[in-house]
Amino acid sequence: MVIRNATITDLDDVLRVEREAFGEEDEARLVDDLLKDPSAQPALSLLAFDDGDNAVGHILFTRATLDPASNMSVVILAPLAVVPGSQRQGIGGALIKQGLEALRTTGVDLVFVLGHPGYYPRYGFEPAMKHGFTPTYAIPEKDADAWMVQALRAGALEEGQGRAVCADALDKPEYWRE
Repeated sequence: MVIRNATITDLDDVLRVEREAFGEEDEARLVDDLLKDPSAQPALSLLAFDDGDNAVGHILFTRATLDPASNMSVVILAPLAVVPGSQRQGIGGALIKQGLEALRTTGVDLVFVLGHPGYYPRYGFEPAMKHGFTPTYAIPEKDADAWMVQALRAGALEEGQGRAVCADALDKPEYWRE
């Protein structure tokens, strides 16, 4: 497996992976919108390829901010996609790990995700609300643990709190349901 930065020439592969992974057009449309959204930049878009050079996984991290304003560098992971025939082979985890390392080297302080609380903690994510970080839109109390954060810099969790403000393209209530 090879993971590399996705480029504009990879857009068709990126959108195909999103469609196949989620079985619908919504995530592909969201990714396309996020990649074109100036408020989401700088974004980190990684594409995973199998040994046959077929795109099988994609992850996208986009810029976010905190309210009240903070000097911390913050991103949101959304979405993570692996095509059905390549799931449960470590591709999603590899995309997460490589993405987090790339973000760490660029000085990102916090990474947020709204995702499965049985999956993302394997990669260092923990419930964000217990640290005082709330999502862009309220989520039901029963899903509170699905809103997670990971600090990429020591002490970052203690330095701030507030509401994560996502990119404009992600700023729709329907995207904030686990």
